[in-house]
Amino acid sequence: MKTNGTTSEATVANSHSISKGRRKLAVYWAASCGGCDIALLGINEKILDVAEAFDVVFWPCVADGKVRDVERLPDGAIDLCLFNGGIRNSEHEYMARLLRAKAKVLVAFGSCAIEGGIPGLANLHTRDEIFATVYRDTASTENPQGILPRHETQVPEGTLHLPVSYDTLKTLPQTVPVEYYLPGCPPEPERIWEVMAAAMNGKLPEPGTILAPKSTVCDECSRKRSEKKIKRFYRPWEIIPDPEICLLDQGIICCGIATRAGCGALCPQVNSPCIGCYGPPDGVEDFGARLMSALASVIDSQDPEEIDRIIRSAVPDPVGTFYRFGLAGSLLRRTRLPREKTMIGTRGPGPNSTREG
Repeated sequence: MKTNGTTSEATVANSHSISKGRRKLAVYWAASCGGCDIALLGINEKILDVAEAFDVVFWPCVADGKVRDVERLPDGAIDLCLFNGGIRNSEHEYMARLLRAKAKVLVAFGSCAIEGGIPGLANLHTRDEIFATVYRDTASTENPQGILPRHETQVPEGTLHLPVSYDTLKTLPQTVPVEYYLPGCPPEPERIWEVMAAAMNGKLPEPGTILAPKSTVCDECSRKRSEKKIKRFYRPWEIIPDPEICLLDQGIICCGIATRAGCGALCPQVNSPCIGCYGPPDGVEDFGARLMSALASVIDSQDPEEIDRIIRSAVPDPVGTFYRFGLAGSLLRRTRLPREKTMIGTRGPGPNSTREG
């Protein structure tokens, strides 16, 4: 699948000019858990092939590296950059723009970079609300003076600067153009190796491609399926599911029906429902809307009150259920900000993406 408006002419040109011989690789971790960095090592002994083909010029999770060293590189000097995590603060945004300028090929690596991921659920709240919870209202917090993070703080040695936290977490494609999207939380090692091998062999697909199958998790799942007529949805702890039958057929909300394939249906294999980390399949603009539509179609009732009861009993957290990984990249994006916090720009990805006022 190609996405619209995600690549500029310059970045498309860059994607066809990965160096021959030893190449330069960068990996960066923004607003995410770090699992994508660990997943990159999940290709096991093939990491030796990567080390033979690439010089790692920047990978803060693994090796000491300085931002100034990246700044000194000529534009386009990095052949491949895997960028995981969303854009939560000014440092993340600066690094996204810096690595975009320095990289021939920029990959949105994992759910958080592509759609916002779990950190994107913070878009349900403002920065001030989050700070109040973390630094004041949580019972385990020891902060009697109520000190909150500030961009500038005077200390005896001079001025201490911290990144500015944003009210809204943005995705990487909402911040800078990217060439490719590798979904997953984290991406499976097989998919990662496919990308690395394609880069090493100079056989990357057309820019804008989502580097995963076009079908859904249900197409990879071996469970037996039948016509779905659901009278009740169960939360996972309320039922021990039959290991052979489709979880959704048994009334467990499984997102596989609306989620892109590529993981091998690993969660359903161990009696755990798909939670949607690979994002929507081809042709779907909003994952949550697609999932809600799919679930609505299997409820066996025409009574509005009964339908409401069926849904409410199993979905106490609608946003966390339907937009667990994709709120920041969805049509909804976030809850409404107070009037004094204006937002300007366009919804779509690219250099004119939403900026906070």
